Amino acid sequence: MTAMLKRRGPEGSTQWQNGPVGLGHALLATTPEMLFERQPFVHPETGCAITADVRLDNRDALLAALALSERHDSIGDAELILAAYLTWGDACLDRLLGDFAFAIWDPRHRKLFCARDHFGMRPFYYHHAPGKRFLFASDARAILVLPQVPYKISEGRVADFLVPELEWIDYTSTFYEGVFRLPPGHMATITPAGINVAEYWTPQPGPELGPMSDEDYRQGFLEVFGQAVEARLRAPKGTVGSMLSGGMDSGSVVAVGQDILSARGDEPLPTYSCARHRGTDCAESHAIHAAVTMPSISPSLIHPDALHEHLDALISGNEEPFDGQCMLLKSIYLKAQADGRKVILDGAGGDVVLNEGTYVVRLLRSGQLKLAMAEIIAENRLWDETYLASDLFHYARGAYLPERARTILRGLMQPRRAKASLEASLISREFADSVRIGERFDNLGRMFPRNRTPDYAVEICNAIRPNVTGGRERYTRLAAVAGAEARDPFLDKRVVEYCSRLPGHLKMKDGWYKMILRELMADRLPDEVRWARGKPHLGWLFNETVSKLAANNGLLTLPGLQAAVGSYVDSAALANAWRAFLDGGDAEMIHTAHILSVWLRENEKRPVVPE
Repeated sequence: MTAMLKRRGPEGSTQWQNGPVGLGHALLATTPEMLFERQPFVHPETGCAITADVRLDNRDALLAALALSERHDSIGDAELILAAYLTWGDACLDRLLGDFAFAIWDPRHRKLFCARDHFGMRPFYYHHAPGKRFLFASDARAILVLPQVPYKISEGRVADFLVPELEWIDYTSTFYEGVFRLPPGHMATITPAGINVAEYWTPQPGPELGPMSDEDYRQGFLEVFGQAVEARLRAPKGTVGSMLSGGMDSGSVVAVGQDILSARGDEPLPTYSCARHRGTDCAESHAIHAAVTMPSISPSLIHPDALHEHLDALISGNEEPFDGQCMLLKSIYLKAQADGRKVILDGAGGDVVLNEGTYVVRLLRSGQLKLAMAEIIAENRLWDETYLASDLFHYARGAYLPERARTILRGLMQPRRAKASLEASLISREFADSVRIGERFDNLGRMFPRNRTPDYAVEICNAIRPNVTGGRERYTRLAAVAGAEARDPFLDKRVVEYCSRLPGHLKMKDGWYKMILRELMADRLPDEVRWARGKPHLGWLFNETVSKLAANNGLLTLPGLQAAVGSYVDSAALANAWRAFLDGGDAEMIHTAHILSVWLRENEKRPVVPE
């Protein structure tokens, strides 16, 4: 099992066994303490043992509470978690801040205690055969390598991939039958009597902030955000880099990060961006070229016309088919790997954490009609939209239509939306029926709150899951392919709790989203980034480029697709998509089929330990 994790932890592996219990650890040293800490770690007095994938952000507070401050430079994060468990038991989870997945064997009570961090930044897969075995790992394939575990691809998840809306159908399923994910913010206790999975934390709004001035709100955000960025810069020297798009989120991460590094006297922060060449008609690329002029950074630009150099690596080796929809991200991680970076920061959580949500609806409900109208008009004008009438109707319906009526309306609309999603996809209707696709859409509906709360704090906390979970897990898997670790300062518990309590006008003002960031970054980000209009995205350009390169190199053919995915997709729709692809049309369906075909071929049989 640890040998299967070599790609994820390439710096050596160790194992520990005591009777029927065995723990393993594959090392990727992404904190200074990991350079000397040995895992699995065994507590000599109690015999309790831990293996962990962890970065703790409140080490000083924990060390003080456990009277271990004198060991600051000699205790690793895994040993610190075990010390917390030995002091507070399961309640230790209330004291941990950071990204983690761990398992503790407690021989005193003959139990295994496992947990995953608040936002699912670190993976935790498991298989349980009651009365026989419990297996866990950071990669599902490290479990499936064992012949005792049945091997069968989940056709339900294949359907979810072909109908993209279904990616977030739950927190537990995987592409393999019998292998599950431990959900974010959950713990699992395994004893001879069985397994008990329980939630220990969910995003909850705290007391309202203020009243404060807008400047106080902004400085309060900058303080907690700065703490989050600084915590994620903790790594061995020379191993940290950051993504840098043309947007506010990653730009703010880089701006604050380079301030911190400059104050320390460290080297410039390496950044990684994907863009077209200068002079092309691409708004996002224009913003990116402006962003890379920031001081105290060492930028690297990846252009679509260079993807042929890593074509095989881009196409193959995806843990899940969903990962193949992120060729831009994978390109960045592969470039960072070539540069020796093991930690890559990003700002993916900003879209949810700083989302303006139902701010305009709340203005209407509170009788602030003039301000609400001004925001609606400004939003349309700013984004060059011509949907003023439809936007007015949408906002008014959300503000004034009774909740019971909205619930009925959503129930009536759901079958229509499901039908439209199926018709827009490649999925075969026979295959869709075989996996009970209607029930899968019902499950998806249960993942999202049915009622729309007028309380923004509750609303933003509801949005943290499941939207963030699926996205963060993609980043984690893609980074692992390149032997790296993904870190997101926006998904810091302190940042989420603070942002859930911010007044709405700090999120949306004069039609601009994320206004608090735009104002705070006035002297840190170029104006071309701060005031970039719209949200173009280069991701599909990179996906399309990879599929075109594969076709030009004979790696992608219609007969090959038909042989690989024919039982899952509609043959006529696939043929039509192929003709459109050859004619220079939309490549999305062909890229989807291509990625699925490669993944199915690579996972046709049980995985084996790589040589």
